[in-house]
Amino acid sequence: MAELAKVSPDTIARLERGEALRERTVEDIKTALENGGVIFLDDGTTTDGGPGVRLRRGNA
Repeated sequence: MAELAKVSPDTIARLERGEALRERTVEDIKTALENGGVIFLDDGTTTDGGPGVRLRRGNA
């Protein structure tokens, strides 16, 4: 993940721990995930009305 997002492995670990990251860094990680087939769902687009994620079809 770190390599795809062009961030350090420590940055990914900080994200996983819930530590604050620069907005640009979070955007870089999100873009890498989206390029890998992750779709981010906003509030109201999931069955329970909360935010979520799903994989694009064909990425299994």
